[in-house]
Amino acid sequence: MKPLMAAVGCAFVLLVGKAAAEDAYKFLNEIPIGGEGGWDILTVDSAARRLYLSHATKVVVIDLEKNAIAGEITDTPGVHGLIPVPELERGFSTNGKENKSSVVDLKTLKTISKIDTGENPDAFAYDAKRGEVYIFNHSGKSATVIDAKNAKVAATIPLDGGPEFGVSDAAAGRVYCNLEDKNEVAVIDAAKHEVVARWPLAPGTEPTGIALDAAHHRLFVTCHNKVMEMLDTTNGKVLASVPIGAGVDGCAFDDATQLAFASCGEGTTTIAKEEAPDKLTPVQTLKTERSARTIALDPKTHRIYLPSAQFEPAPSPSPGVSPTRPKMVPNTFKLLVYGPTGG
Repeated sequence: MKPLMAAVGCAFVLLVGKAAAEDAYKFLNEIPIGGEGGWDILTVDSAARRLYLSHATKVVVIDLEKNAIAGEITDTPGVHGLIPVPELERGFSTNGKENKSSVVDLKTLKTISKIDTGENPDAFAYDAKRGEVYIFNHSGKSATVIDAKNAKVAATIPLDGGPEFGVSDAAAGRVYCNLEDKNEVAVIDAAKHEVVARWPLAPGTEPTGIALDAAHHRLFVTCHNKVMEMLDTTNGKVLASVPIGAGVDGCAFDDATQLAFASCGEGTTTIAKEEAPDKLTPVQTLKTERSARTIALDPKTHRIYLPSAQFEPAPSPSPGVSPTRPKMVPNTFKLLVYGPTGG
């Protein structure tokens, strides 16, 4: 790191430390998206200053410098998200309703080809060391491994559980994936393409979001019983946990500030600081909006992005009938932007 960059980095860390006594993050602005239909995962390509946001049957591309829509990637039925591979200028989507991954040219936003996956491809991870994209098939209880350069399936890995989010640990040669129905983290050997360990998450249950601090060998997992856990990636031991809100889905970690984020659908995001190898301390319960359950972090600006929308009141359920999900109010879909206080 150059001296000026190091000074700026140190100043930012000190700023966050000071802000933690008050509020670490604040609301900055919102980016209108509009339209109808649900959403799921969003990803940031920090170098390209782009954000990719799933929305019904398409992926919306956001220019992070202009805070505006830059384009769309279409023909992605039931899309859960898109993971960019910057060095190839390609993206790989998870099209849940057709059991395929679209290979997308990120310059033109056009689909190059489609690759068959398992049933209901959902989340993903990218192993940059091996150039492989992991597609986690939720209903199929498997992972489809794609050679990103050749756009071909390299392996299919049985997981024996419904996978949620995953993350690659290139230095360790592993990929970690939450198994929501097993209350475990599956540990995949990236060279062998097989599960080599399963780490129980008790007291955490129904894990969803996951994030990695590779430098300190720490894994962060958000669970539906309102806890975020910190695990040791050398042995899978749960070292610490903090309370979070209801309806969690996403998780993010900022290497520069050592802050972990848990985005919850109830309308809060818990921010905690990794203060020591076995110490995770809550520093803020950031008020967001109801339905803002997924999150993406821009490591360059340290901003976080959370999609949300307004919903009509839920209809009263009939006796013996499962409650119906409330309908989204058309054209209320937006992207909430939060950043460091004083930054």
